[in-house]
Amino acid sequence: MANITTYDFIDSNKRKTILLMTLFPVSLVVLVYLGILFVSFMGGSHGGTHTPLNTANLLAMQILPIISVIAIAWVLISYFFGQNFILSAAGAVEITRETAPDIIRIVENIAITAGLPMPKVYVINDESLNAFATGRDPQHSYIALTKGIVNKLEKPELEGVIAHEMAHIGNRDIRLMLIMVVCISFATIAAQILLRIAFVRGGRSSGGKRGGGQLLFVVLALALYLYGYLVAPLIKLAVSRTREFQADATAALLTRNPEGLANALRKISGNSVVQTLKDKETMAAMCIESPLDSDKRNSFFSKLSGLFATHPSTEERIKALMTMDGYRS
Repeated sequence: MANITTYDFIDSNKRKTILLMTLFPVSLVVLVYLGILFVSFMGGSHGGTHTPLNTANLLAMQILPIISVIAIAWVLISYFFGQNFILSAAGAVEITRETAPDIIRIVENIAITAGLPMPKVYVINDESLNAFATGRDPQHSYIALTKGIVNKLEKPELEGVIAHEMAHIGNRDIRLMLIMVVCISFATIAAQILLRIAFVRGGRSSGGKRGGGQLLFVVLALALYLYGYLVAPLIKLAVSRTREFQADATAALLTRNPEGLANALRKISGNSVVQTLKDKETMAAMCIESPLDSDKRNSFFSKLSGLFATHPSTEERIKALMTMDGYRS
């Protein structure tokens, strides 16, 4: 990791962004087709040319173009407007030099040191300690801080946190995570809608044909859930597991104070649950520490996604920072 430069991370993340934007619609279409195929085989053959495979292909020709267009459109929307969705979901409110001059001054100084444009700064009205950065590039970047992290950290600690988020902006990690969050959200929301439609159809119908339609909706919903909680986290492995270490190291270099960020991580750990984000599993990877409550952290889907987590443990991160600062483990 010591031989990997910031420019290497930027180039790598650009390639991964293209990969993710391609894999999202492709993997979604494959899963949906497999779901259609499963329903067709469950219905059995109707004789002649109406084999399960032919039936699946006919259904796929009707359904897949619609899903493909929606998926591609959603990727493009997420690329250009996804940060609005994320900031709104977090309940973040923009601050300015007039409303919070001290915070703006810290962000501005670190942006100048990093050689990056000044991001817009938002505050989440929550006493927990957490933060995240989002946006599609340094020219369109945003940093969100909880009220608690602003009020409860010492200045060197807050500088470390802001520098960490600024490093994510500089490394273009924000673009990768933006696309991942919005795409996974699309899959899980679409799955919930399909399940509701299936239950409504189930309550209103009793015929075999309509029952088959209900099964199709259920299977498609399960395929989308499978994408959101298993396939997408696997794709998320394309986001390097070293990105948090790289951001921590960059932050320490920007502030020239590894201990500041290490102390901040100690305080953040165990006090990071954000009310507006505590049940939003798709956004957890964006934050400096998980904002989920204990129920969500221990849920089946969270543990399933957590098998492919890109965040190293807080203890590992502190140990790495202390090594930079000349401490022995």
